[in-house]
Amino acid sequence: MNFEFLIASNVLLWGAFLALAALMLGVIRQIGLLHERSAPLGAMMIDHGPDIGEKSPVFNVTTIDEKPLLVGRAITAGRPSLLMFTGPSCPVCAKLLPIIRSVAAAEGTDVILISDGTQAEHREFLQNHPLQGERYVVSAEIGMRYQVSKVPYGVLLDQDGVIQSKGLCNTREHVESLFEVIRLGHSSLQSFMKEGTAVPAAGLGKETHVH
Repeated sequence: MNFEFLIASNVLLWGAFLALAALMLGVIRQIGLLHERSAPLGAMMIDHGPDIGEKSPVFNVTTIDEKPLLVGRAITAGRPSLLMFTGPSCPVCAKLLPIIRSVAAAEGTDVILISDGTQAEHREFLQNHPLQGERYVVSAEIGMRYQVSKVPYGVLLDQDGVIQSKGLCNTREHVESLFEVIRLGHSSLQSFMKEGTAVPAAGLGKETHVH
């Protein structure tokens, strides 16, 4: 009797184990499908300044180390430029700086850090985060012209100074999306996602009419 009870309990345990395993596989599959359907959110455009496809305004300014700089056109001939609006008291900006350097180096892009505030604030910021080839400009005028209300905010210009993409950048994915949308043929990742969902919908409409 005890032997039969032991066999029955083992069968029940194995049955419960197999049912749980099947349930877990189902959950994992659903998570995978959800991950495939969920596109990463790119840099969000929140300003109303110069638009995508327009030439950037040009600013004759001086960098923090007192060197003349023309912002809005290529620094190095044939290379794009990334205007990154930052702030000396912005913790996200400081954290993002190594990421900006890494992405810009991989993309062959010059970086101009544009900020506002007192010289003392910027000197302290640069003492804690020394520049590594970036140009650093203190200018409220540029931020006002681009109507940037939140930082860090990136604007990518091509070699001719034409605005390719722009948006709020809080993570590596946001910075990379400024370059990725160009390869996707869109001005922003949000427009790519919008068109991607609109195309299948249009296709369904055509199918309905055929039937």
